[in-house]
Parts: sequence; C-alpha cells; structure tokens
Amino acid sequence: MARMIQFSLGLLLGIFLGTQQVSAEVRLMMVEQDGCPWCERWKSEIGPIYPKTAEGRIAPLIKVMIHDPLEKGITLASPPVYTPTFILLNNGQEVGRIEGYQSDEFFWWFMETMIKKLPDDLQKDPGA
Repeated sequence: MARMIQFSLGLLLGIFLGTQQVSAEVRLMMVEQDGCPWCERWKSEIGPIYPKTAEGRIAPLIKVMIHDPLEKGITLASPPVYTPTFILLNNGQEVGRIEGYQSDEFFWWFMETMIKKLPDDLQKDPGA
C-alpha cells in the first residue's frame, strides 16, 4: 500500500513538473488594470478565441495587474505603462510587446511579428 502511494505521488509530481516546464517556456503576459475599457474590449473580441489559435497554443496567456509584482524569473525591457500591454516571454525574458489594443487585425499582426522573433522550433504550433 505504501509503495502504491509513493508511486502515485511520484507520478503526479512528475506530471506536474513536466507540465510546468513545458508551459513556462513561451507565454503571452497580458498586463491589465481594473476599469480599462480596452482590456475589456480585448477580452470580449479576442479572449474567447485566443486559446484555440496557433498563437494561443504557442504562447499561452497569463494575466497580471499592472501594479502587482511580477512572477519571479520574469525580466522585462521596461516596466509596462499602458493597459493593456501584451508581452511575449520566452523563458521569462521579454521578446516583444504590444502596447494598447486598437483592433483584432492590429493584435494578430503584431502577434505574428513577435512570434517570428522566437527560435524556429518555438514558432511551431504544438497543437498542429
């Protein structure tokens, strides 16, 4: 019984750590604040479909509030000033950013441009 519990816990821990390592490599960090109408517009126009797109699978979304401290290990070129700001991260390092949200076309064009800055192997849709 004890051996089975140890095996199960080890398996769960391995799955958890394996998932963390994969998901932490490339992320899109959305910096927002309460009362931001452009943040809400992005959430209604892009938010529901983002995780279903190649971009969303390449760079899963994480959201942070503009005045909250950043997760340990994240290095930005400069602090975000505007909301929303979308920062593409590779292993915690800023690759590029989009400041503001004007339209879906603007967002997707800039996402494509930022993803092209990633190493070739990270530009591929993991769901394809």
